[in-house]
Amino acid sequence: MRFLFVSGGSAGAVFPITPLALAARNAGHEVIVGATENVMPLVAATGLPGAPITSRTMYDFMQRDRHGNPLEIPKDPHERNLFNGRGMARLALGSMEGLVPLVERWRPDVLVAGALSYAAPLVAHRFGLPWVRHALNMGEPSIIDLSAAAELAPELEEMGLPAIPDPDMYVEICPPGARRPDAGPAQFMGYVPFNTQRALEPWMYSRSGDRPRVLVSAGSRVTADYEADALSALVEKVAGLDVELLIAAAQEIADALGDLPENVRAGWLPLDVVLRTCDLLVHRAGGNTMLHAIVCGVPQLLIPAMPKQVGMSARLAEYGAAIMLTAGQDDSPENVAKMCRELLEDPSYKARTEELSREIAGLPTPHDVTVAIADMVRARGGM
Repeated sequence: MRFLFVSGGSAGAVFPITPLALAARNAGHEVIVGATENVMPLVAATGLPGAPITSRTMYDFMQRDRHGNPLEIPKDPHERNLFNGRGMARLALGSMEGLVPLVERWRPDVLVAGALSYAAPLVAHRFGLPWVRHALNMGEPSIIDLSAAAELAPELEEMGLPAIPDPDMYVEICPPGARRPDAGPAQFMGYVPFNTQRALEPWMYSRSGDRPRVLVSAGSRVTADYEADALSALVEKVAGLDVELLIAAAQEIADALGDLPENVRAGWLPLDVVLRTCDLLVHRAGGNTMLHAIVCGVPQLLIPAMPKQVGMSARLAEYGAAIMLTAGQDDSPENVAKMCRELLEDPSYKARTEELSREIAGLPTPHDVTVAIADMVRARGGM
């Protein structure tokens, strides 16, 4: 059977779908991953074959309207979510140029798409194919889907569709205990951490000394021009704690931090290994990073970078596995340090995180879900 996986234009869109794509390939199915050209090196690093479906980047579509006019990122949280939906819809339209001929020539039996890859349902409808929507994190706000549908209204009308077609299956990777209250029926799948690797050093998989180990991250997209200041500010806020501090960042960003104290290490870290040795994760609420920490049983201090991350952060905090602070409001250095100490000293946060970790461990595996997708395709009259 041929599985075509459709992804977006960042590590946060590629890595969540990779475990299922690998499971499908390892089960003997043919697999191709279609995504923006700039993330093809990430796809190649997974060991999966990748096909570029647009030469433009996700940010090109986010930052310009259909006519090429530049757009400003809204400051209002609601408007920012609408902005994200419209941008991802434009990415879908731009991806059709490469995705349609890929489907015509390769003839997949099923499309599996990340939750914000809106090209997949349009192509699936055009070719009469089943499609599977794959969650990317603990749940995007539904307003993003509505905004994308509004942006795609002319194309949907031309195709005779009243809305974006519903998937034949929705793969949910959020543990049930922290799921969005309005989330619908789903095929659950246990989240499997995935990230690019590097040669391991002993300190990455073991630890010495009695200091708590705290990891700080601002996500995989940090560059000198994007979020570097946010990462530096976050590091400064926790630097005064008596801990072993790990800073997850691209090597050029780590080098820019200069000479570091003996209790601080910085660089590109394999989170799936390093997080298991940590006592606390402090980060900007990236969806993959959040689920990584839950799997590893690590409590979190969350300071969402984008409005779409607030809901999932709040649910994790309400569950008792994290504390959420709001950037620019209650994330002063004193309060960040105070919340870090609370998360390290109160065992209830780790206990609640481990409850969610056990939930994830008990969910169907990527292999189980591969079988379910293949069965669904056959039931529809496919292979």
